[in-house]
Order: sequence, then structure tokens, then C-alpha cells
Amino acid sequence: MKKQTVTPTVGLQLGKDFRSGFAAIVGQPNVGKSTLLNQILGEKIAIISPKPQTTRDRIVGIKHLPDAQIVFLDTPGIHQPNSRLNEAMVETALASLAGVDVIVFVIDAAWQTSKGPEQILEGDQRILAHIAAVTRPTVLVLNKVDKIDKPLLLPAIDIWQKTFPFTAIIPTSAASGDGVQELVAAVVENLSSGPPFYPDDMVTDRSLRFLMAEVVREKLFLRLGQELPYSLVVEVESWAEEEQRVHIHALISVEKDSQKKIVIGKGGGVLKEVGTAARIEMESFLEKKVFLELFVRVDPQWTSNDRALRRFGYLEGHSGKKSSKKPRGK
Repeated sequence: MKKQTVTPTVGLQLGKDFRSGFAAIVGQPNVGKSTLLNQILGEKIAIISPKPQTTRDRIVGIKHLPDAQIVFLDTPGIHQPNSRLNEAMVETALASLAGVDVIVFVIDAAWQTSKGPEQILEGDQRILAHIAAVTRPTVLVLNKVDKIDKPLLLPAIDIWQKTFPFTAIIPTSAASGDGVQELVAAVVENLSSGPPFYPDDMVTDRSLRFLMAEVVREKLFLRLGQELPYSLVVEVESWAEEEQRVHIHALISVEKDSQKKIVIGKGGGVLKEVGTAARIEMESFLEKKVFLELFVRVDPQWTSNDRALRRFGYLEGHSGKKSSKKPRGK
């Protein structure tokens, strides 16, 4: 997302020192980027799971402060792609770098120190090369410091300081929130003066349909085996809202009949379990009763088909998953 595509909010009484801008959260898969975004915002807008590559889309999260507004972009993990879907995810992440004011580069400090605190992982080196090419102020986040021995932290910080001119290096635990305030402050320091881009009651520009489809996909990720989640996608096909209830019809697409059977489960048990978990979270989020229907279909080789990827919103040229720009209260 580029700043010039969003019209700044007008009419607010702001001091002349108010700052605003865009910050991309980038890193390898499963380093805690989505957990970090949720912690920054104080609510869940990005799904999380222990499996890598859970995030497939660029998720916008808007942080409102008395003297600043930061538009965070949570991006898919940057990795060596092995399918057209993975390629599209990496393209999305890399495209975010050039259009932002600040880059937040997240690494898994626990994983790095397990390999030797003075060793930078190959995947992080590749990402750093992309960051260096766009010359944006970059804050390094050493995440998961709650999982490492503290004596190993200083050598890890030292090697990164010698590697790249970061504007700040912030040790954090996205899970507990440690270091998150310091991270937000470091991002604000690198923003220019300017008005907010979004109203102060808006925390994301993603539609409710998209967010609810993501809830279903998260529950599938948590329930299913290691490989199957990467072959499924969820769409909300219909949404009917009443005063006290929302009727949601979601379609789960997989690539093979054998995968469909696994998603449904014996006697429909898996699908029922996933639906129940998703409905409970939806009701908490929407503050209404939810009537959720889940259906499963086979869409052969959709992860390698550009037409299908466009239909599902993973490639440019399709508006199905784009922002509705409909404000949502905090």
C-alpha cells in the first residue's frame, strides 16, 4: 500500500507535531509478526497458529496514539517459495517494503541463539538484502526473548549492530507484550509530521467478511495436520445481518477429494469442531449471535493456478479480498 492512495483524515484538532505514516512488519515465517501486530493494537485482527506461513495476505492494523497514527502492514513470511501461492505471498511481502516510511524487521531471537548468538540465519540475511535495497529507516525486533538465556542476548544484539545501521534494536516478547511500547516509540520517532490517514475509531481496513473467513482458516490450521492447511482457502460467500444475529455461509476449498474427507472428518466431526470454535470467536468479535454454515469443495490445484489465486485475492487484479474501507470500532 502506498501512502498517496489513502486520503488523510481532515477536521480533527491535531497539534502541529502530530506524526503519521506506514510501517511494514516483515520477517521469516513463524517469527511472531502477527502476534506482534495484535499485541501492538491490543486486539486480534491477524490470525495466528504454530504453523509457519499462516499469514497469506497483507493485513493492515492502525495504531492510534495521542500524538501519532501508525498504519502497520503485517506481511506474509518471506521464504523460498515452493508453489505459485507461496510466490504470490513473498511478492506481497516484498512489495510492501518500498511503499512505507519505516520497516519493522522481526527475527526469532530464540532460534538464532540456538544456532549460536553470533550467527545470522541465511533467511534473515536474504531479507536484509531486500531491506538494504529500499533504504528505509529500519527497526530490528529480536522477538521471543522470553525463550532464551539472557546472557545470549547481548552477543546477538552486537552482531546485528555490526551488520546493518538499524535505527533501533528492540528485544521483545510479542506473546507477553514486553518491549512492545518501546517498539512503537521507535517507529514514531521515524515518522514525519502529518495528519492521520484513518479515523480514530478504525483499527483495520479489512472487511468483516475477510476477518471472519480468516477466523475459520485459523481454526482449520489449529485442528488439521501439518500439510493440509496449506492446500485450503476460506471464503465468506454470503452474509445476512439481523438485529441480534448474523448468518454467515463460508466455503472451504481444498485441492483433492482426500483432503475434503479429512476436513469434514468422520461423521462430520472435524468440520463441526472447527465451526463451533470459529462461531464462538466470531460472536465475541461481532458481539452478536452467529449462525455459521461451513461447506467444503474441491478446487483442483488452486495453489498453482493464477486464475484461482486472483479469484481468492492472492494476486493483483482481483478485488474480492481488498479493503472495504468500512470503519470498525475498536
